[in-house]
Amino acid sequence: MFVLELTYTAPVERVDELLAAHVEWLDAQYEAGVFIASGRKQPRDGGVILAVADDRARIEEIAAADPFTVAGVCAYRITEFVATKTAPALAPYRQQLPSA
Repeated sequence: MFVLELTYTAPVERVDELLAAHVEWLDAQYEAGVFIASGRKQPRDGGVILAVADDRARIEEIAAADPFTVAGVCAYRITEFVATKTAPALAPYRQQLPSA
């Protein structure tokens, strides 16, 4: 599982100009089963996305296609983690720790 943290690198007015395209991109990733939650940070200086994928390279490829990234209005910080415990509704995303 991955946490994608977006930090705006441009004024929020520029971000808002790209918001419709960003939402379309989000919707496509939800439809593909990659994103499971997303939203704005408070204060509004970026956002957070929870995602699932087989590997980090795929997540980096998806983040690079975000209209915000393409336009240079945000930077991504991607954190991979092993979701060993979840709420019942997220049980399909639970993972086992790798064997040593």
